[in-house]
Amino acid sequence: MNKSIISAVALIFLMSGCSLLDHKQADHEAHWDYKEHGPEHWGDFSGTCDSGKAQSPINIIPTQSVHLDSSYEITFDEDVHTDAKIFDNGHSIKVVPQKGGKITLHGKDYKLIQFHFHGKSEHTIDGRQYDMVAHMVHQAEDKTLAVVAVMFEVGEKNQFIKSIINNVGKEINIDPQDLLPKDVSHYYHYVGSLTTPPCSENVQWYILKDTDSISSEQLKTFRKFYIDNERPVQPLNSRHIESK
Repeated sequence: MNKSIISAVALIFLMSGCSLLDHKQADHEAHWDYKEHGPEHWGDFSGTCDSGKAQSPINIIPTQSVHLDSSYEITFDEDVHTDAKIFDNGHSIKVVPQKGGKITLHGKDYKLIQFHFHGKSEHTIDGRQYDMVAHMVHQAEDKTLAVVAVMFEVGEKNQFIKSIINNVGKEINIDPQDLLPKDVSHYYHYVGSLTTPPCSENVQWYILKDTDSISSEQLKTFRKFYIDNERPVQPLNSRHIESK
């Protein structure tokens, strides 16, 4: 009888140990990153990252672009003063406003739900990678997404970027419009995907042609957080890049 009880208890502990090991292993396997579990392995987390035919980012060749269909023009309404949480999510510096601005596309509003930064631009122009990029992620009520990419070049100090990198882990008041360059009327447009798992497609991408500035010291400070959090460019396949 005692031997039976001991055997049963041992079996329970053995099974518990296996379950705990499997759980930890599953947690480990479910975590993507830019190094050990980098972009070449993202298909393990979402098949779309490997099999998708409309993936982002891409290399934009201006001379091969076509004129933008007027129905895909966007209007900006980002001038909203709001509190926003700034944090390091393990992949980038992310900013989540309590009340975001919006862009309008096809007569439909897309609300700004967050923006985040990459240490170098993910999209390239004629093969050129910019010093940094911000992705402003907008979502409509039907959950469709539109992302505006703001490229940065080393130059003058950027007060908005200063307020972001000096307040990681805090909540501050911001105006998302301050992230945009002066000219927002000219951009490239195409249909792509999220640039991180699950790499979901049917995302409307807008890459602004005008750039914003960031000082070399600010860029150095930012890159203490991230420098290589970029997905390599993906095949264009049969897609067209539109230009305005």
